[in-house]
Amino acid sequence: MTIATPTRAADDLIAGHGVETVEQTPAWAQLKNAAAALQDLQIKDGSIEDTAAAAPLIENITSAIEALAPLFPHDQAYLAASVVDFRRWRDDGLGVPDFLDSLVAFQPQEHRVDGIRHLVVFPMYTQNGSSNRHVEAVLVEAIWPEFIARLETEYTNRLFVSLRLIDFTSGYDTNSAVLFPETVAMREIPTFTWGAIFQDREAARYRRVTRAAAEITKLELPAAAARLLDDQDLAERTFVMWDLIHDRTHMRGDLPFDPFMIKQRMPFFLYSLEELRCDLTAFRECVSLQARLAARDDLDAAETAMLEHAELVQYAVIFDRIFRFAITGSRVRNYDGLGGQLLFAWLHQRRVLHWTDTSLAFDWADVPAAVIALADAIDELYWRSIDRPKVAHWLAAYDLVSSVVTAHPASVWARGLSDEVLAGLPKGYTDAVLDDEFPLSMFFEALEKKMRPVIASTEGIRGTD
Repeated sequence: MTIATPTRAADDLIAGHGVETVEQTPAWAQLKNAAAALQDLQIKDGSIEDTAAAAPLIENITSAIEALAPLFPHDQAYLAASVVDFRRWRDDGLGVPDFLDSLVAFQPQEHRVDGIRHLVVFPMYTQNGSSNRHVEAVLVEAIWPEFIARLETEYTNRLFVSLRLIDFTSGYDTNSAVLFPETVAMREIPTFTWGAIFQDREAARYRRVTRAAAEITKLELPAAAARLLDDQDLAERTFVMWDLIHDRTHMRGDLPFDPFMIKQRMPFFLYSLEELRCDLTAFRECVSLQARLAARDDLDAAETAMLEHAELVQYAVIFDRIFRFAITGSRVRNYDGLGGQLLFAWLHQRRVLHWTDTSLAFDWADVPAAVIALADAIDELYWRSIDRPKVAHWLAAYDLVSSVVTAHPASVWARGLSDEVLAGLPKGYTDAVLDDEFPLSMFFEALEKKMRPVIASTEGIRGTD
């Protein structure tokens, strides 16, 4: 049986602390410890059978939230609703949790102010982390510098929230770098009004992985790219700019119906192309921004920052895709991995990337045009597919990918699908795709073996690591 620590008076739980040190308060420690103990009692769907053991833990959680709430006046409605949801869950017998009311009350996109903090507590699963819908508690702060606020007026994305991790429970001691409302346990699906990315985690693992990969491949980094590896704050702001443009791209362009956003079962290489399309759009826009701003001599401080970060996003997209994405995760329908493989092979086959004498090099002056050519090829695929049946789009997408990345020798897609599959339902097409339809090249096989410990070390990383 789990023993709960008795709750303390609210004033004692935060005495002497403000929001800038909330992670050091007894209230946060109480909340985090109670959530961790509650997780041990929860099954996969979040429900709890041992209600007697859970009740005092929930009381510890709610009393801690009430103690901490005055430090987060901008989240007053959400934190009050969270307490109500926890107590209703307890009073209703701790079945599958329903936190719809507090989720609807949480609106971080309305407070995109650099440095503002949030206390977030939900029963939820964490993408690329735990698949269990357990109570997680997270302390975060917004990353929203002036140049991003200005940029957002051009690349409007009202749902985008950029965050830095301060402290968290075990569900985020993983590879998860997002906080999405759809992961929360709730009785019905509302209209989602925000989606958050932890740019500090993205930046920290980028810096660690890219530094190691550059050393292993003997890559001489351009001066600007090298600065990213030495400056966490600079890298965080760069990732905010990248993700701001990437995120909005999912909803923009000449899109075939439902290319990605609505869940459906389709060949994983389609997700590869969609994610890569969004990254390459960010790359393209940053090339354009850099050229436009560099041509002026009257830039203000925000525009000067935009110019600096527009160049840095280009390096971040290339190196994160080819060094981290390509060799991270399993080889089971790894769509981000395939996107990294595709970008590397495309640049190599256009002779702007060179692997010669066991050293990696780029012809940097020619790289932007080559990357944009790949973006154009994907855009052309999408534009043509508006007039195609779904499975014909799938076949055309496969042709594009397989023209650059070599398919598995046993692939029935590469040999040609049978008439029976071609005349059948889309499910047959998807079932015929191998889990590792496009295996790693010899270059990436060798790199992955050397990088394996580095990739593993980034689990749970934060910007201060």
